[in-house]
Amino acid sequence: MSSITTTSPHTITPELPKQLLSYARAGALGIVITVGNDKYPTDAFAWVVALDDKRVRFTVDHHSKTLGNLSRDGLAAIQIIGPDNLVFLIKGVCRSVKTNLESVPMDIGLWEMDVIGARDQSWPGAAPLPLAVQWSGDERESMVKTEQAVFGEMREA
Repeated sequence: MSSITTTSPHTITPELPKQLLSYARAGALGIVITVGNDKYPTDAFAWVVALDDKRVRFTVDHHSKTLGNLSRDGLAAIQIIGPDNLVFLIKGVCRSVKTNLESVPMDIGLWEMDVIGARDQSWPGAAPLPLAVQWSGDERESMVKTEQAVFGEMREA
């Protein structure tokens, strides 16, 4: 398995640090980053759940470039931005776990990452706002319930 090195003052660990693990275990919104055939990065919003400090599960839309990129090389990074300056980029090797999630009425599959590194990207003297979905309108309550059901299915699959 690969390892990640850097000359940056930001720490890179071979597993999820405790504060990131605690946050992502509950379920979070993240940005999955892959590399396309054109060698440029592609990103997509995804639901993310940490199973333990070495495995992270995330959703992938069937109609996205992300699915093709993952199917081709299995490599990805996931950006997590949480509360209290919790900012991490997680890198790893990925595999498909479930073709279709049953808890959501969309064409979304479940992938799992074996973590090879988690880089602390916190900002000194400032903190970005957490990445989150703000459901609105008449479907807000229903979408919040759906999201929680998705997180549950992601943990149990």
